[in-house]
Amino acid sequence: MGKKTFVLYPSLGVGHLNPMVELAKHLLRHGLAVLIAVVDPPDTDAVSAAAVARLAAANPSIAFRLLPSPASPDTGAHPVKRSHDTLRLANPALQELLLSLPAAADALLLDMFCVDALDVAAELGVPAYFFFASAAGDLAIFFNLPYLYPTLPSFRDMGKALVRCPGMPPIRGMDMAVAMQDKESEQNKVRLYQFKRIAEGRGVLVNSFDWLEPRALKALQDGVCVPGRPTPRVYCIGPLVDDGKKGKGENGQMQHECLAWLDAQPKRSVVFLCFGSKGAFSAAQLQEIAQDWRAPATEQDQFPEPDLERLLPEGFVERTANRGMVVKNWVPQAEVVRHEAVGVFVTHCGWNSVLEAIMSGLPMICWPLYAEQGMNKVFMVEEMKIAVELQGYEALVKAEEVEAKVRLVMETEEGKILRERLAVAREKALEATKEGVLGGFREE
Repeated sequence: MGKKTFVLYPSLGVGHLNPMVELAKHLLRHGLAVLIAVVDPPDTDAVSAAAVARLAAANPSIAFRLLPSPASPDTGAHPVKRSHDTLRLANPALQELLLSLPAAADALLLDMFCVDALDVAAELGVPAYFFFASAAGDLAIFFNLPYLYPTLPSFRDMGKALVRCPGMPPIRGMDMAVAMQDKESEQNKVRLYQFKRIAEGRGVLVNSFDWLEPRALKALQDGVCVPGRPTPRVYCIGPLVDDGKKGKGENGQMQHECLAWLDAQPKRSVVFLCFGSKGAFSAAQLQEIAQDWRAPATEQDQFPEPDLERLLPEGFVERTANRGMVVKNWVPQAEVVRHEAVGVFVTHCGWNSVLEAIMSGLPMICWPLYAEQGMNKVFMVEEMKIAVELQGYEALVKAEEVEAKVRLVMETEEGKILRERLAVAREKALEATKEGVLGGFREE
């Protein structure tokens, strides 16, 4: 009997493709054949054929198939709706690919936004599971929102009023997912449709582990999140993260300059600020960050603004060169957070970043910006107790606030307790990894 074949189907964008590649690596280690089907979208901001080619070259044991670009959806629609329609229109190409395989696929693993591919799986009789790359707490709330949100005002109108989902901590309306702030919006209606359909899958693989999110996992296991119908089985398969051991950039290039800079810094002396590929600040916020910074050192990852020197105070980059480093584009984050020189991580609370910090035992300061990051901030601060939050992130974070929170983490008793908690979290994460990140899903 040949190897079982799993077909992985990510949503649009590198942020969805990379976690699927990490999952594919683990499936390979368990003796499975893996194929990743990637839609070549009309949107030039999504994954390009060149990016897929680079990933394929770096992972020769994983088969990649680039599906042809479907007919362009309504170009005037919101990007969330346009992405959803693109994936729906790609169903015929996905079906053709599955039918072309030498033997029927044993399972189809879908990104959380590829819900309409359930129809292809049902027609071909292929078991369909979802891969949820965010927190189990996010999944528990998203499962419930199609039933709860119709009874509430728009989250944007709730402000600090609390949203209460069964089995989960209350969350301020303003901290709920950005795409869902206006309940009448096109993107919110798409998200509610997607969350409702995820519950139709045979199961959901979540990039988390039992110790980290016991409350959310209990809510999911008890079936309180999806009223009136069975909740699909949830498998904790995390932490799935880049191991940060490459030491080189993509395609074997030389070590990134920021790693060489970190090598020259004292242990636990550096503050790492990183805001993700979509993180963007106003000129006022950038200048505020830079205008009165007295922390030991800073290393800044991503500023999407095209002219950073114009936005920062005059001479800032040169003036701070001896005690900090400004990087305007990509850095190898997994390697940075594991570097012994880094003592604090100011993060946008993207889930992959959170897991990488946990695997490094690195305390975090929360500065949520987009997507479900405000929800993650609540889990991190109130439930997991692995981070502190910055005040004012909804509008303008003052430089003094950033410095105060950095000093709290690095110099106070509260910070010591936080670091001890992270040390425990790291050990529990390593235990989960040793037990096998595919857990019960592999057994099934």
